[in-house]
Amino acid sequence: MYSTEHGDTCPDCREPLAQCCCAALAEQQRLETLDGTVRIRRETSGRKGKGVTTLTGIKLPADELKKLAKQLKKRCGTGGAVKNGVIEIQGDHRDTLYQALVAMGYTVKHAGG
Repeated sequence: MYSTEHGDTCPDCREPLAQCCCAALAEQQRLETLDGTVRIRRETSGRKGKGVTTLTGIKLPADELKKLAKQLKKRCGTGGAVKNGVIEIQGDHRDTLYQALVAMGYTVKHAGG
């Protein structure tokens, strides 16, 4: 919503965007719900048969999560993305990612089939 007094306002808290803290609260809640175990899964649903390897449960803030995703994509030699706290790596790289994350000190589990 736009107000002539303050400019754009957040639709959730109705504060001016410069003073809105909704994103920070959402990020804090996401971090509190994680148990610290990284789960590696291969998924194809909703991707027209193309497989991706997803990593969930990584207890890092969003900016550090993007840095980790960049390192892992470089290690696998492929593309990927970070969406809603989940790292997606194109292709089936479960074993490579498992070894890389264990070497970094994370607790890792294979999830799914």
